[in-house]
Amino acid sequence: MPDPLDAYDRKILRALQQDAAQSTAAIAEEVGLSASPCWRRIDRLEREGYIKGRVALLDRRKIGLNAQVFALVKLNAHGRANLDEFSASIHELPEVLECYVLMGTVDFMLRVVAADIEAYERFFFEKLSRLPGVQEINSTVALSEIKSTTALPV
Repeated sequence: MPDPLDAYDRKILRALQQDAAQSTAAIAEEVGLSASPCWRRIDRLEREGYIKGRVALLDRRKIGLNAQVFALVKLNAHGRANLDEFSASIHELPEVLECYVLMGTVDFMLRVVAADIEAYERFFFEKLSRLPGVQEINSTVALSEIKSTTALPV
């Protein structure tokens, strides 16, 4: 199957990942197109779902979220039958930034942010451990961040 993205599309996507607030004219100049064809390409990429949205990326530490924790969650046998209920519950927890279903000895991996370890402990006992079907949670605290990006290699 041929790649639906050409070199200009990829350049546009890379430019938007670096700074989605820049003008179409600036992106056009960067990728070597005039503004109108560039705008049409961006519009098509949005309509076709390559661009899911444009957001501001915040520095979690500057807003007081200094702890980042990875939690591995194992559901009990009954809980596995209710994966949808657990998944829906996770969507209601703003502290959980990412959640993945895993294959193996644990069922989910969560990336959680909190003000500090004490705040994560409260989240753990008051919210996370009370979700339906939770049997076991193993938490790992990230000490430092070596690489963090939202940019995909296009």
